[in-house]
Amino acid sequence: MTTTSADLDQLDVLEAESIHVMREVAAEFERPALLFSGGKDSIVMVRLAEKAFWPAKLPFPLVHVDTGHNFDEVLAFRDMRVAELGARLVVGSVQDDIDAGRSYEVPGGLRNPLQTTTLLRTIEEGRFDAVFGGARRDEEKARAKERFFSFRDAFGQWDPKNQRPELWDLYNGRHNPGEHIRVFPLSNWTELDVWRYIARERIEVPAIYYAHERPVFERDGMLLAVTPHSLPREGEDVTTRLVRYRTVGDASCTGAVASAARTPEEVVDEVSVTRLTERGATRADDRASEAAMEDRKKEGYF
Repeated sequence: MTTTSADLDQLDVLEAESIHVMREVAAEFERPALLFSGGKDSIVMVRLAEKAFWPAKLPFPLVHVDTGHNFDEVLAFRDMRVAELGARLVVGSVQDDIDAGRSYEVPGGLRNPLQTTTLLRTIEEGRFDAVFGGARRDEEKARAKERFFSFRDAFGQWDPKNQRPELWDLYNGRHNPGEHIRVFPLSNWTELDVWRYIARERIEVPAIYYAHERPVFERDGMLLAVTPHSLPREGEDVTTRLVRYRTVGDASCTGAVASAARTPEEVVDEVSVTRLTERGATRADDRASEAAMEDRKKEGYF
């Protein structure tokens, strides 16, 4: 009897699709890499890669673009997971680019936009011809325009009006030297799918994704943690709240949400009734304008 997608759970279908994409990349490209920040989406990508290539080790390195403003818990988790996998970790440092004059940091500004320069430099130095990213179409309008295989020119730039068709699960990875492909295996997943998968597979994630008490202050409708990179201004009162993080970026621009969800199952229940995407609700860098993400992606952002 032949098994069809109708016989499979939705998570099984998404898992099979993502694994198919990963195996296509491994077969078609010479030097792929997987972006791994220690965030939930990249953690799920690593689990899918483990399944795709088991019992062998991952056939590509993990890459992290480190802004220097990360949450300590997430960096500790990143290093722990890399050690467990026996994988090679390539770290691109935003601070290195600032020190070298390749990037300019505005005093008091966010470092998130500076990741583009560091990402493109890291790709060029590693000669990576395909780079896995954890972006999902449900996150944001610009990401909804992406294909599984997203062509980037010799400058690392993306043209949303010039994308390749992907009919019948056939992916076009053709590129010239110096160009590369961004690959998004989680394109068709939602935040809810990710958490259902984490719950089903018993995948460990950094503790800040679950409810915990943390000193926070409110700014622009977001609850920001008190860290060396995000300090309250005059008039911003610090209170200890029970919060968790839906997405993890820089401490300076990622807000927490009030929550009592302490397990994956409780997070699933919480996410299933929310009407706001995690980036729209908790990422200051995405609030600059309607086209903020698309403009950055055209320049080479994730």
